[in-house]
Amino acid sequence: MKSFLLLPLAVLLSCSTVKKTAGQDGESQLLKDVKILSSDLYQGRKTGTKGAEMSRIYISGRFKEMGLKAFSSTPGFEQPFSFKRGTAADVKGINMIGYVQGKTDNVIVISAHYDHLGIVKDEVFNGADDNASGVGGLLKIATYFTKNKPNNTIIFAAFDAEEMGLQGAKAFVANPTVAVEKIKLNINMDMIAHNDKGELYACGTFKYPELKKYFTIKSSDIKILFGHDDPKLGRNDDWTDQSDQGAFNAKNIPFLYFGVEDHKDYHKATDEFQNINKAFYTNAVATILEVANNIDKERDIQQIFKEKLRMKKQ
Repeated sequence: MKSFLLLPLAVLLSCSTVKKTAGQDGESQLLKDVKILSSDLYQGRKTGTKGAEMSRIYISGRFKEMGLKAFSSTPGFEQPFSFKRGTAADVKGINMIGYVQGKTDNVIVISAHYDHLGIVKDEVFNGADDNASGVGGLLKIATYFTKNKPNNTIIFAAFDAEEMGLQGAKAFVANPTVAVEKIKLNINMDMIAHNDKGELYACGTFKYPELKKYFTIKSSDIKILFGHDDPKLGRNDDWTDQSDQGAFNAKNIPFLYFGVEDHKDYHKATDEFQNINKAFYTNAVATILEVANNIDKERDIQQIFKEKLRMKKQ
């Protein structure tokens, strides 16, 4: 994921006292998904390994279980791709893509990468926070929208090879499953389960301030902060292109990225399920779902960015 960052440009939103805990409204399944994907059995989910294949089998099973649809171009939800990495042979990756048909053909892509670092010097880097947590959130949000038909069509993308340079997301936007002009927004999750201060960052509102009004959170017991998205702060302090939302940003597709600052277990073998903040995580996913739902209530999501579109045409 991203490199360590310093002081944020942040706006603290007021939060209610409503707190969700494991066992309510499906959070036990949320935690189960993360626990399974970050177990030693999955060998750290490195692109091109048996562990990555096992992850896809698990994600595919969950997609089928909740009733997501597959595009004709992604049989079994799989979107294969390949990319160059140095002078070695092409690296092969596979994205997992499912969708819920909305009342309109405007598309929101909700994403999280499922790959991690694999086995390093005989240690399994399980990546519970980075990024089994994002995949767990993806599955939770997908479950909600399969039961509550959205206004906009929502694509749920579990990307591969983020750790190798956002390769899965780049492959998707280069060969999307729908016309690229139909994609109105990307909501990306990468590291949303481990923060001892209860802080979750929402990046993207510096470039798209229109999105701030959808953060009228009613069910959160965490601190939502805006920041880490001003290019004037320099690359190390600007997360805009440091996870899969960067591939969408390169196509001028609006985005929101949810994540935490780096922690002591970032990219270490200690990024294990037992070290995530479980109450924080369940609240983080509930918050992201609420924001996504608020945005989806806009039947014509394109109208959110109508001023930018008007100025672009002038």
